[in-house]
Parts: sequence; C-alpha cells; structure tokens
Amino acid sequence: MTIDRIVDAHVHVWSPDTAAYPLAPGFTVGDLWLPSFTPEDHFRLSRSVGRVRMNLVQMTWYGLDHSYILDLVASDPQTYAATGIVPAVTDVSLASPDRAMKALAAKGIRAFRVRGGSARPSPRGEARWMDHEGYEKMFAAGAEENLALSFLMGPQDIPELDRMCGRFPETPVIVDHVGGVRVRDGQLARDDLAALCSLARHRKIMVKLGPVHALGNGESPFIDILEMVERIVDAFGPERCMWESDCGGPVQMKDPLGDYEASVSLIRDHADFLSLSDKEKILAGTAYEFFFARRS
Repeated sequence: MTIDRIVDAHVHVWSPDTAAYPLAPGFTVGDLWLPSFTPEDHFRLSRSVGRVRMNLVQMTWYGLDHSYILDLVASDPQTYAATGIVPAVTDVSLASPDRAMKALAAKGIRAFRVRGGSARPSPRGEARWMDHEGYEKMFAAGAEENLALSFLMGPQDIPELDRMCGRFPETPVIVDHVGGVRVRDGQLARDDLAALCSLARHRKIMVKLGPVHALGNGESPFIDILEMVERIVDAFGPERCMWESDCGGPVQMKDPLGDYEASVSLIRDHADFLSLSDKEKILAGTAYEFFFARRS
C-alpha cells in the first residue's frame, strides 16, 4: 500500500473535561502525566508528517470506563481505533473477561492491554502469572474474535508469553514498546533482544517499534537504535511490525515538534536496510490492516 496516512499504533489521550469524562475513584489530577493530552494535541505534533491515524490506548486513570476513547472512535472510525482494558483477575464480581472483550469490540476496540508480571505485582508472585482462568478466557476470545492482547511487559515476561502463545497459537498478540528491550549507554541489550526475537516463531505475534525517543539515548535522529530495529524486523518481518510514538505517555520527547517527525524519519529515511514496501508496512500497513481495514 502507499503511505497516504501514517498509523501511530500507540497514543495515550485524556480529556481536560473531568466532568464529562471523570477520573476513576482514587485518582486525582495530580496523578496525570500532563494536565491533558487530546487528539488535537497529537495533531499539532504530527502535522509535519500529514494526517495520522491513531490507536488510542485506554488510560489507567479512567479505569474500566472507556467512554472517552469510544466517543472518539465513534466520531471518526477512519482516524481512531482503540485498545482497552479488561481485568483477567479481580477481587470483585465483574463480567467474564471474554464477554467484556466482545462487548467492547462491538463498539470499536480491537485490542486489550495486559500488564506483564514485571509491570505489576503478580497475584501469587509466580513466574507463571497467567496461569489463571481469566487469562485463558482472554486468549480464547482473542483467537475467536481476532482481538489482540497487547502486552506491556519486560524481557523477564517473555517465557510466560511464549508459554501462552504456544497454548493459544491463533490469538493475536502485540508486544508494546519492543518488550522493554533498550539501548543503554550505547550498549544494546543483546540477550533481551534475542529473547524477544525468539517469539517470532509464534506467527500471530506483532511488535510495536517505539517509542523511538525512549529506546536509546533520546537524542534525535535516534540512529543509536537502528541495529535493534533491524534485528526485530528481520525476525518478525515488516508485516508484523508497527511504528508507535507513545505520545501522551510517561516519557516525554525532549523536543516534541521536532522529535515526532524525527521518529518517523528514523524508519522512512535512515533505515536503509528496509525497502520502500517494508517502510510502508511498518509506518502504516501493519497497524492499518489490524486496527482499521476490517471496518472499511
């Protein structure tokens, strides 16, 4: 496909209007990373690369109330898709997670975020933290309805994800933020990268490449992470890689206007190991096919 509109596969948004979109109980405005971050804020950063489609990731401080991102999807489904939150394990009686996934999918949510064991306390402090009926139901629903489980995880979570993908090979899975692999002080974490790339044997796993500004030294043009990008694309193929900015996320760009364009340019202009077709898939095609194409 021709890149008519880049797809930003990971964007956090929340409204300044806490009356219309209230924070979940226990959260205050002091918990917010910024006073607000709206699609309009994103468009101000991304306008230099044209009109951008976005996958909107549900904010923690909205809890299970997906009203804000659902309203945005309903307002323009060709610009917005969404990733929601459904708890697999809870101490209160909620709808079964598989049924909750299907209900939200009917309104336009295409993926559901899962925090890896390293990103939150494991219920029983075990390595097999997904050894629970709730996760099994989520994996089964993902396979049945072509809904992705989108993992916020670190390299130490890879063995457990590998185990579950072996059990549920038809479930689409997205690894957010390259699974926590980083370049630190100019050194690529090669063991972590090798572990991530080993997941490529599961044909339904996709990887988000980003946030570019947070994977290495954070200095534009971000070429210190090119080797990492090359290794990941070589393992998974461009058809399973999608670019993301993580705009609105906890790690802010040093120069948001310049760094947004530079993070696109890393793939478009600096990744000489990629063909034009590869670049189109990473910057648009992979995310478009999963999040938008089936709604066209």
